[in-house]
Amino acid sequence: MRRFGRTMVTAALAVAVVAGTAGWASGNAQQPVTGPPPGAAAWRAATQAGRALPDPERADPHEVARFFAGLDAAARRELLLAHPSVVGNLDGAPLALRYEANRIAVLATGEARYASLAAPGRRILAFDPRGRGQVAEVFGDLERAAHVSVIVPGSDNDAGTHDAARAPHTGPAGMARSLLAAAGEGTAVVAWTGYTTPVGVGVDAATGRLAEAGAVRLARFTAGLDAVGAPDPVLFCHSYGSVVCGLAARHLDATDLVVFGSPGMRARSAAGLDTRARVWAARGPSDWIADVPNVRFAGLGHGADPTSAAFGARRVPASDVAGHTGYFTPGTRSLGAFAAIAKGEGGEVR
Repeated sequence: MRRFGRTMVTAALAVAVVAGTAGWASGNAQQPVTGPPPGAAAWRAATQAGRALPDPERADPHEVARFFAGLDAAARRELLLAHPSVVGNLDGAPLALRYEANRIAVLATGEARYASLAAPGRRILAFDPRGRGQVAEVFGDLERAAHVSVIVPGSDNDAGTHDAARAPHTGPAGMARSLLAAAGEGTAVVAWTGYTTPVGVGVDAATGRLAEAGAVRLARFTAGLDAVGAPDPVLFCHSYGSVVCGLAARHLDATDLVVFGSPGMRARSAAGLDTRARVWAARGPSDWIADVPNVRFAGLGHGADPTSAAFGARRVPASDVAGHTGYFTPGTRSLGAFAAIAKGEGGEVR
């Protein structure tokens, strides 16, 4: 009877994950964008000097890097102009080539909501207009950076909202700019909205379906950074983005995983993530995520609270953080700690 009682309580809490959080009914079911980028069929049918091109879906990013290393500038540019959508999203391709390819791909959409992404000086590392759109933007000099961080955002983020007006220091681009300013010279930050995020606080946000698809894309993206010689990154994972990071953790060659405003990482403990990365967690005193039950039942919920002592993550100070999106506000203890971790100085965080 005691075991049955615990099961019933867990079931009730799991229902609360979707039925007890304000606004859950506003969530709309999303279909994850998966597979190779637009233009993959034409790329697969093409050759370069009689050689097959690396498969954009199956080729390892290091294989892609070796392929481009064997091409001269003219051959690279030929592929860039003929297949910008593939080159711009091809993990392992040279960074500068991807920036130029994505500028061409953005302009080719002819859509006003994306136009600013093609502005001079912007470094768009990935762009896929399918569905709600996906985008990754580099802040700082990724080719020369001694330290690299990747922002993995949560719900309601996509290529169309990347440049939308927001409260300062929020959203993936705002977080990236704030972290870059705090961490300073020698650091690059990538705002990575490279997966289909949930919309609203609904069933998608309470399950791992979208996170599972996102984890595959995140693992490949970080492998692509390694393939072009970038340092092992620090991942900053916000809200539902921490579910993505939790599922991808064992496949990431990251130095640190930092989760904040997290509903759970689909693991019982930091050790259960099966990663060599240091795991950090933060939650502000007024973050509404604290009201989400930390359970997993019948596919709902994301498990243990990463900020709990039992989970075993290193704690990031966040006592002065306001709300669910205030972690990168200048002057906060959380941003100071994030900057130290981004620079490899995590041992100084108290």
